[in-house]
Amino acid sequence: MRAPVIRIPTPYPLPPERLIDCFRDLASQLPPAHRITVGMPGMLRHGIVITTPHYITERGPRTRVLPELVAEWEGLDFQSMVSSALGMPARVLNDAEVHGAGVITGVGVELVLTLGTGLGSAHFDGGRLAPHLELSRGPIRMSTYDEYIGEPERRRLGNAMWSRRVRRVVDSLRPVFVWDRVYLGGGNSRRITPAALSAMGDDVVIVPNAAAIAGGVRAWLL
Repeated sequence: MRAPVIRIPTPYPLPPERLIDCFRDLASQLPPAHRITVGMPGMLRHGIVITTPHYITERGPRTRVLPELVAEWEGLDFQSMVSSALGMPARVLNDAEVHGAGVITGVGVELVLTLGTGLGSAHFDGGRLAPHLELSRGPIRMSTYDEYIGEPERRRLGNAMWSRRVRRVVDSLRPVFVWDRVYLGGGNSRRITPAALSAMGDDVVIVPNAAAIAGGVRAWLL
């Protein structure tokens, strides 16, 4: 770390240029850099936004989707936009992919699940990033993974019942990926109860949210 972490609230509505302005503001408060890594929610391929669930809304997650923002974000080469705006090479990935880059060992198949507003995910094979899958939209019990274990449900259920839901999600994904290890990160991972974590097995590990900082560096090696 060359400087303390700086946090600012995400402003809404959030067209691409407004997010770029946030980056400029953050960069002005940090030491000079030679490159930038951006982790953002949604599906991205080679720096191009395929879909992003939150930035297209009026006031943030689970609020009204604005069609004009959908048109601005989807299909946007945001990686090139960031690089041009800040005058340095940029890498734009899903935020769970950046987080995962900071924790994986590079051995076997490794899955990263981030627990926060919703569910983020990334998976790696031999340390190489695999194509992104939007697991958050997968169906589970008349809902989606995103809704089933997202922050609103954690608040409604309490940590104990919510942790049991997280265990069900892990159990449901185990035969899909047949992983060597799965990492649970994001701001809510620390809220998983010890009993639920123990029941998931030794191949499930909780990792700190701060791992995304290291991931921003290691993402350039993926």
